[in-house]
Amino acid sequence: MRRSFLGCLRFCLSRWFMLLLFGAALAGQAGAQEAQVGGANARAIEQVIRAQLDAFSSDDAGKAFSYTAPGIRRAFGTPENFIAMVRHSYPVVYRPAAVSFLKPEMVGSEVLQPVRMTDTDGTLWIAIYTMQRQPGGAWLTNGCRLGRTQGQVT
Repeated sequence: MRRSFLGCLRFCLSRWFMLLLFGAALAGQAGAQEAQVGGANARAIEQVIRAQLDAFSSDDAGKAFSYTAPGIRRAFGTPENFIAMVRHSYPVVYRPAAVSFLKPEMVGSEVLQPVRMTDTDGTLWIAIYTMQRQPGGAWLTNGCRLGRTQGQVT
């Protein structure tokens, strides 16, 4: 049953990623306003994602889970469930060989933070984090969609 859940989750997230890319392309064609997120917000968002990646690298499930929005916490229930899903479904996020942050964007009402990652085989990936601002002003991750890009690092 666990494999079935993870397989379903991976399938749904990959479809959601494709829909997001398609929707962003349509929004761009329709002249929807996209704004860059800059300054202190961009730095705070990057800091949260870097801290979560550091927690993954040290297998600190509790700390990694603490950087997720309340809806993600409810969906996974425990830090152990969350880190197990990341380890299984997002190995490049769990253990990236290299990370570089692109400019965050406001698309509609969502803040998206694209992060270029390289896995241990040199394959390039783009992780698009959906960020959620909390009532106190803190930023938390509210999902991550992952797509492989063309090219390889040698």
